[in-house]
Amino acid sequence: MTTRDESVEIRVGEDQHIAGTLIAPRTMIPGMLFVHGWGGSQEQYLARAREIAALGCICLTFDLRGHAETDAQRETVTREDNLRDLVAAYDVLATRPGVDPSAIAVVGSSYGGYLAAILTSLRRVRWLGLRVPALYKDDDWALPKMRLKKPELAAYRRRAVSPNENRALEACAAFKGDVLIVESEHDDVVPHPAVASYMAAFENAHSVTYRVIEGADHGLSEKAWQQAYTSLLVNWATEMVLGAREGGSAPEAQTQVRPSPSREPPSPG
Repeated sequence: MTTRDESVEIRVGEDQHIAGTLIAPRTMIPGMLFVHGWGGSQEQYLARAREIAALGCICLTFDLRGHAETDAQRETVTREDNLRDLVAAYDVLATRPGVDPSAIAVVGSSYGGYLAAILTSLRRVRWLGLRVPALYKDDDWALPKMRLKKPELAAYRRRAVSPNENRALEACAAFKGDVLIVESEHDDVVPHPAVASYMAAFENAHSVTYRVIEGADHGLSEKAWQQAYTSLLVNWATEMVLGAREGGSAPEAQTQVRPSPSREPPSPG
């Protein structure tokens, strides 16, 4: 078991002090927060959260407003509303007894990945996992999510977007922790250019691990693709999060870049 040292001053009598060192078990453990995508729910991450919790993390899944029990709000909920949901969930996890507030990981898929990226500008995040992270234009931030124009959104995701024109990418450019980016090879909702914009934004990250799930679609509709993502996520969590818990430093991952494959134009999403 690893330990932590803390210098203490011991008072002796009325006017004397002596130095000491308090040595205690390093009992605080990492926390991991999972953010589902638009149209999903926390159910999508429960099994993965249980697997990672068994490794020694405290995990939290939750339902964004407009989903599951609050589905009636689907037509009116905005990105601001869901960002507030995410901040509130983060605060619950970070203040949970036993959780190390300096060792929080956030993992998000699609819309949840977009929100997770923005969260890093509002709260302390050490590790960031993004699966098929979506991109949205800043200028329609206040619109209900369901009122966003899909053809314009699809075109926006097919071009290179820089951090100075997108709130999520701006947060990524300032992020200094470790990153996992997972892309689906045949994604018609979040095409490769959108993922490439995220990858290019992480210029200050400590490490960026990039993986592609071969043959997979956006929603991982086949069990084999779901299992592949679970394996990638658990391996990354073990290397990064649990390695740090044991008092070591995780080896820096190499940023892996591939050329954009030839694809048919994605359908609006």
